Amino acid sequence: MRKPWMVGVLAGLLLLGACGDPSSGPESAPPPVPSAPKASSTTHQRPAATPEAGTGTEGEPNAEAGTGAGTPSPRSRPTVLYLGDSLAMENQKVLGGLLRDELKARYTSAPYSGTTLCDYLEGTGKDSLVPPKDKAAALVRTLRPDFVVLQFWGNAWGYTPCMDGITYDKARDKYFARYTADARRLTDQIAGAAGGDRPKVVWVLQGPDPMTPDRVRRVNAVYERQAAASGDLLADAGKAVSPASARYTWSQYLPCTAYEREHTAYCTQPGSGRTALHIDDDYLHFCLVPTTTTPRPCPVRSPGILRITRAITGAVAAQLD
Repeated sequence: MRKPWMVGVLAGLLLLGACGDPSSGPESAPPPVPSAPKASSTTHQRPAATPEAGTGTEGEPNAEAGTGAGTPSPRSRPTVLYLGDSLAMENQKVLGGLLRDELKARYTSAPYSGTTLCDYLEGTGKDSLVPPKDKAAALVRTLRPDFVVLQFWGNAWGYTPCMDGITYDKARDKYFARYTADARRLTDQIAGAAGGDRPKVVWVLQGPDPMTPDRVRRVNAVYERQAAASGDLLADAGKAVSPASARYTWSQYLPCTAYEREHTAYCTQPGSGRTALHIDDDYLHFCLVPTTTTPRPCPVRSPGILRITRAITGAVAAQLD
């Protein structure tokens, strides 16, 4: 495994700079997650509303409003908005299927590759990779969601202009201070856009990073502090893709779960009882096909993506019990 690891490290550095997304591989869509309906596709820099989210122009979230309640009642159909970077881009179809199937949710996703928290802040203008119509606050005003799920790896690789050149490798204290401030600002803008009916923000905790393991630990700590300060939620999706006894230790393979053993397409090496989370040359993404510069949802069954999206779905579902 030494050679694939070295190739993966080099490729990973390139991916962090470009933060590209999974290619389609075969032109046909992947088989759906068991018990989950299919969702629509997403094109580059044009996030598509899923079928349940409305009937607007393709590539634009439609205003099918939610209840806007901070804690939806057990009988409600929650409206969920999913924002994030290339990890959210590859997850979005599977997450939408799970939320609709298990929670009967109305769901809209608007991820953009290479982004970070500041990209979704209103007021960033030309320095943002996200257009004004898809800023978090703008979508909250339109959709009135019950939950806003935020998934960000922690991009700051000279590819995110709104970070003003602040990167982890060159200015770590400034990097974390900026992330802390932007998490607070983004939460405040979401709350302000919602008015009195504030949605719950769900901060998705990230999985291990083999290159900078302490960075991910501290980014997750930023999310944990912000959730505690504002009374919001955490979805520890990163735990689902970490070894059971080593939360921040990266691994390309993990033992198959009971679900994966039952659904054999998700246990990629049944003979050894383990499953692949990453392909050999990409330690960052969880889609089991190579990435390209054209962002789109993952087109193949990928155990890591299912683990992550099940954790997010579980966090939302726990608020409806």
